[in-house]
Amino acid sequence: MTWYKMTTEQVLTALESGRNGLDKALRKVKQEEGSNTLSKEKEASKLQKFLHHFHDLLIYVLLVSAVLKGISGDFIDMTIILLVVIINAVIGYVQEAKATDSLDSLTSMMSSEAVILVDGEKETVKAESLVAGDIVYLSPGDIVPADLRVIEAYNLVIDEAILTGESTPVEKNNHTLEEDADLGDHVNMAYSGTLVNSGTGKGIVVQIGDQTEIGKINQHLKSVGSNETPLIRKMKQLNKQIFLFLMGLILFLVLFSLFFRDLSASELLSSMIALAVSAVPEGLPAVLSIILSVGVTRMARQHAIIKKMPAVETLGSMGVICSDKTGTLTKNEMAVVALVTAKETIDTTLEEVEAASIRQVEQDESVRKMAEIASYCNDTKITYKNGVREVIGNPTEGALLDWANHTALVEEEHDISKIPFDSSYKYMATLVEIQDKRYIYLKGAPDVLLNMVDFQLVDKRTETFEEEYWQQKISQQATKGQRILAAAFKEVTEAQTTLAHEDLHSGMILAGLFGIIDPPKKEAIEAVRISRKAGISVKMITGDHKDTAVAIAKEIGLENYQNALVGKDIEQLSDDELANVVLTNDVYARTTPEHKLRLVNAIQRNGQIVGMTGDGVNDAPALKQADIGIAMGIKGTEVTKDAADMVLADDNFATITVAIKEGRRVYENLKKTIYFSLPTAFAQGLLVVVSLLLDRPLPLTSVQILWLNMVTTITLSFALGFEPLAKNAMNQPPRDPKENILDRYAVFRIVYVSLLLAALGFLVNGFLEGSHASEAVMQTTLITTIVFGQVFYMINCREIYRFSINKSILANKVLWLSLLILVILQALLIYTPIMHLALGTATIGWPYIKLALLSGVIVFIVVELEKLITRKLKKS
Repeated sequence: MTWYKMTTEQVLTALESGRNGLDKALRKVKQEEGSNTLSKEKEASKLQKFLHHFHDLLIYVLLVSAVLKGISGDFIDMTIILLVVIINAVIGYVQEAKATDSLDSLTSMMSSEAVILVDGEKETVKAESLVAGDIVYLSPGDIVPADLRVIEAYNLVIDEAILTGESTPVEKNNHTLEEDADLGDHVNMAYSGTLVNSGTGKGIVVQIGDQTEIGKINQHLKSVGSNETPLIRKMKQLNKQIFLFLMGLILFLVLFSLFFRDLSASELLSSMIALAVSAVPEGLPAVLSIILSVGVTRMARQHAIIKKMPAVETLGSMGVICSDKTGTLTKNEMAVVALVTAKETIDTTLEEVEAASIRQVEQDESVRKMAEIASYCNDTKITYKNGVREVIGNPTEGALLDWANHTALVEEEHDISKIPFDSSYKYMATLVEIQDKRYIYLKGAPDVLLNMVDFQLVDKRTETFEEEYWQQKISQQATKGQRILAAAFKEVTEAQTTLAHEDLHSGMILAGLFGIIDPPKKEAIEAVRISRKAGISVKMITGDHKDTAVAIAKEIGLENYQNALVGKDIEQLSDDELANVVLTNDVYARTTPEHKLRLVNAIQRNGQIVGMTGDGVNDAPALKQADIGIAMGIKGTEVTKDAADMVLADDNFATITVAIKEGRRVYENLKKTIYFSLPTAFAQGLLVVVSLLLDRPLPLTSVQILWLNMVTTITLSFALGFEPLAKNAMNQPPRDPKENILDRYAVFRIVYVSLLLAALGFLVNGFLEGSHASEAVMQTTLITTIVFGQVFYMINCREIYRFSINKSILANKVLWLSLLILVILQALLIYTPIMHLALGTATIGWPYIKLALLSGVIVFIVVELEKLITRKLKKS
């Protein structure tokens, strides 16, 4: 029902209630229909979350290999393979941020108690027991316990920013609205979870629980599924490709062995397990988790807290940032940004605010009078708790007080009488004694005050009031999205000791107008500039008024704000129509949570990776739907923090651009890691495949292959995770989210490097076989050959196309640490008896090590020559 369009009597009749509230019997009957709580959905247990990390095609291959090893009686190999799988799962589980808990946070926002009227008597009840038809009392500081139709309002002002995104608290009344209105314009409604800023009132409960506006957000949160990040999708695709290739290869080799080789069932099984273990890059999931974790740590130092690791990489591919306005692009603190006097319009957003304000007060009598009115005709106080600014009272009055404080007025003042603000007459007046003179100070809505003044102040002179000039100025400032307040005064005799409304209708002098707005953050302006340079579009989606949104959009540097759409416009568009226009417009005003959700969906339908920022409850569904949800850490609600993938600990929009830079770095390093890991795994697989085809014994055992895949590969891959970002990376557009993680060049590189490493392995093995070396010596030398090949190829992978040895190699200290660790591990493998026993290796001399080292140098030279040829071909 459209409760805001119904009269009080119609609402009472529809809900079977009355002016004295419900009777106890009817309340009890209604309570059986449902409670004023939000429904929850079942969350996966910790065990289920842990087991989820085993849900991967390549992990299945390893698990089957382990089972088959156990069946064949090789329990040592089975244990080692299982340990590898479990280690991967543990790393993924530990690094993954805890699951979102948005619904619990929403529940915590609902009021715990409410004062209601039952059979004409006041009662304090639990908020969850409220039913439709209850009459609820509202007082300052109360959290509204359910959706209410206001029936009485006494200067009732409610802060609805968390629900609508509107920066200014809304003054409520009990008037019936005749026409359809957006949620933010329902001035006769009070919504669950919002905060009573000032005044008192009464309202009839019209909706409870999931039927409230906050309950609808709850339902949207439940309906929004968890999106897979681009990295997860690409890794699944890559794993599927490796799995299909591996299964095809195993099938071919089984058939080949059955028809052309005389192998026993156990030998064939052992060979297939060795192939599976060698070709599956076991260390890759662990390495990716570690690199993402490193990115998470780096971002945390920059005040960007990542909750879900894959979100790090998603940031790097983000093409659109949808941002809430209030508290994200703006300060969420009302501020005086303009003073209009009879002579000029003064910008108060100068760098040297304090010095400028003091100078203006000293030089301009109009500004001085405006400072006195702002300071002495004011009921609000500003305090600082733990360094955080807190306005006690009306935020608009707080803005006036803030500005007045900068003017450094030094005056002896004494309050004598006051007319407090009331929505019925829309002004406030005070009688104040200053420096032994008495003044009446008046401030309020300009449409009211302009009809109350007779004169205007020009310099130190009083002139006849010129209404046309002031109306023109009001229109000019209003188009900038500013809220306008007028300020007037007059001097009275010392005999006057009281103040009445009649005293305000003669002799009043207009000092000027205040232009007030929630101003943009300076760092947000710079961040928008950097984002545009990086090819990232920024869109403002706010619940605030269109004029305010457009004014802020201009100031922060958004491009397409001329045709700003409001919520009603969005409702008239189909999903296809919205998808067609969403990328060509950057400003959306008077939006509801449903509108924000539709806009994010529309952008995603265009194939874009979307980031959504916000701090209010109304942003939560869109944050969860977006590819990367970004919540404000200081002013954001717990709901948005829980629904988000990333939390900005400093509430700084500019931190997003820092995070994007880190995201691009992480992706590039992940790509380098995959370029490195796959050829080394496939080369080991080739050793097994070629051995089977040529009817030769397997060159390495399954455990030795696991050593190579898990120990050496992880150690070297870890170094690539610390490579710096290329200098021009933030001047490039985001990569295509549909781009395959392995392009044609990557496949070419993987194939020829795999063949090169395998060929060098066979050459070394053949040489040692001709020298009549023992099997253990041959295997140890082959492992060392592959390790040196990996070392030099890892250095190749520092730069995918360019020459890899440059100045930045010295900056990556982890690279040198990784090489040192690898030297120690390889020395243990070669020289310690315990490793000989565990892996079947043996001590080898310097001649064998030189042979392995030469193989690594050959790999390095061949790959660098190929990169040089590729660069020249690209240029031509």
